[in-house]
Amino acid sequence: MKIGAHVSTAGGPVTAFERAEAIGAEAAQIFLTPPQQWRSSKVDEEGAAAFRARATGSTCGPVFVHGVYLINLATSDTTNLTRSTSSLKSAMTSCSQLGIQGVIFHLGSHKGMGLDAVFDQICVACKEVLDATPGPTQLILENSAGSGGTIGSRFEDLGRIIKMVGSDRLKVCVDTQHSFAAGYDVKTEEGFEAAIAEFDRRVGLQHVCAFHLNDSKVELGRAVDRHEDLGAGAIGFPLFARLMADRRFADLPGFLETPGGPPAWKRAIARLRRGSAKR
Repeated sequence: MKIGAHVSTAGGPVTAFERAEAIGAEAAQIFLTPPQQWRSSKVDEEGAAAFRARATGSTCGPVFVHGVYLINLATSDTTNLTRSTSSLKSAMTSCSQLGIQGVIFHLGSHKGMGLDAVFDQICVACKEVLDATPGPTQLILENSAGSGGTIGSRFEDLGRIIKMVGSDRLKVCVDTQHSFAAGYDVKTEEGFEAAIAEFDRRVGLQHVCAFHLNDSKVELGRAVDRHEDLGAGAIGFPLFARLMADRRFADLPGFLETPGGPPAWKRAIARLRRGSAKR
C-alpha cells in the first residue's frame, strides 16, 4: 500500500507535493477549497500545468481531492442539493485538469428520514455529477461512522448505490475509523477478514480505490467520527500493519487523517513501513 496523508495546499495545489515529500508520503489527499465553504474549485490553466509538471517529477502519487464537508446528497433542501452537486462537478472538473484521480466525499445525512426515502435522489445526483464531468475522473463515496443519520455506515448501503448508479467511475474510499465506529470489528484479524468478506459480498473489492488510515478515539460501534493517532486509539496498530502488507490492496493509497499534523504523520509513515516489513 502507498502511504500518504491529507496535506495542506496553502499557496496553491502544487505546493502539496513538497509537503507530502517532506514527510515521506507516497500519495496525497488535498482540499481544493476551504472545506466549510461553498466555493468554486476552478483552477487556471497555468496552475494546472504547473501541477501536472510537478506531479511528473514527484515521488508522491497518486493525488486525491476530498470534497467539502457541506455536501449532502440526501438533503431535503433543494438549494443545498444544487450546491452539493455543483461543488462535486467543480471539483471533478478541476481534478481532470490537474490529472488527479478523483474526489472523495461524504454522502451526507438523511436527517432521520431513512435511506429508502432519499435513495433515488442520491443515485440521481451521483449520475448527474458523473454525466457532467470528464472521465476517467472518479467520484468516490466514503463510508461513514453512522452518527446523525449519515449515509454509508453499512456496506450494503454503499453497494446499493453503486449498483443503481451503474458507473465504473463510482468508487469507494474505506475509512478504518468510520468502519470501526459503525460496528465492524477491524481490530482483530478475524474481524478484519470478516469485514473485508462482507464488503466484497455487498460492494465488491474492485470498487475500493483508497483507504483513510485512522485509529479511533471511540470504542467499537459507538457511531462517532473521532480520529486518533495510529496505535494510540481503540483499534491499535496491528490493523494498519496488516493493511500495509495485504496484497489485495498493494496498489492502493492509504491516507492519514490523524491528529498531530506533519510531524506525527512522518513518524506514523516510518512506523507503518517498519511494521509491514516485519510481516
